[in-house]
Amino acid sequence: MRIETLASSSSSTPITDLPLKDAWINSYNRLRPQTQSILDSSQPPIPISVSRVNQVDALRLDIEMSAMLKEQLVKVFNLMKPGFLFQYEPELDAFLEFLIWRFSIWVDKPTPGNSLMNLRYRDESRAPIRGKEVRTGLEGPGLTVSQKIWYCLATVGGQYIWARLQSFSAFRRWGDSEQRSFPRQAWGMIQRVEGFYKVASFSNLLIFLYTGRYRSLIERALRARLIYGSPNMNRGVSFEYMNRQLVWNEFSEMLLLLLPLLNSSSIRKFLLPFSKDKSSGSEADETVCPICQTNPTTPFLALPCQHRYCYYCLRTRCAAVTSFRCSRCNEPVIAMQRHGGIVNNNKSPQS
Repeated sequence: MRIETLASSSSSTPITDLPLKDAWINSYNRLRPQTQSILDSSQPPIPISVSRVNQVDALRLDIEMSAMLKEQLVKVFNLMKPGFLFQYEPELDAFLEFLIWRFSIWVDKPTPGNSLMNLRYRDESRAPIRGKEVRTGLEGPGLTVSQKIWYCLATVGGQYIWARLQSFSAFRRWGDSEQRSFPRQAWGMIQRVEGFYKVASFSNLLIFLYTGRYRSLIERALRARLIYGSPNMNRGVSFEYMNRQLVWNEFSEMLLLLLPLLNSSSIRKFLLPFSKDKSSGSEADETVCPICQTNPTTPFLALPCQHRYCYYCLRTRCAAVTSFRCSRCNEPVIAMQRHGGIVNNNKSPQS
């Protein structure tokens, strides 16, 4: 009897306070923008640091790539008139730079140097700096069409115009003109512009070394920043290869510096006792000049060792080296005598 009473009482109360089926979804969608704005304002921007060495190496690799292309293109004109390509060298450089720009930056691809260093250009003025869409700090759109065009005009067109202006002014000798003439004033203006550009480039280099952004004035003006193309990709050129290349370059430069300073005859005489061939001083070798290895047409004798030389060979060696030693016996040559003639203590022939 009690159960029936409870059932009847519960059935008599109206059901009006139950929530709708999608009420929590509607509340979430209504409060989500406010929550997202709070999270975005509290999240600091993700700083990124791009290696300065990578950026400088990429620029150097681009220069080397342009030089390689130029070398191959010059070989095509080997059979042309000598000096024909020299007068069109600025146009050739501009054409190669335009090709590199056309097939890399214009189509949103990195240059060869940037590709090897895992770098790409990003429009820093439109790069996101906060929010959940930023995961690595490397997101952001590439360069716009206007940035690409200005980059081409500044790099390709600017370098070409400047090279042509310098060559034209040097050919016309504007710097040697009168003091108040228009060419003289134009030459002074060119020098001032060049000096201002060098100072600005040096200042930009100092800022780049401090901040790691914008390695050139053009990139800073366009706000085209180099960032990593992929967060998980390493350099295309290993440090081991670069170190080996630097060592060989330094070694070759050292050899080129030391070889002209070495006396080949002295080294040969020093290594003569260690040589297996002991017949170098035989009578068969006495008939030829030890310097030019031919039969002397005007034979002269080196004193006091009496070894036979060509006059020109012996004379030039004695004039070049004050303490010249005989190439056969390593004895100091104090005088020279014509074969069958009179001794000359001044190392000059007498008739």
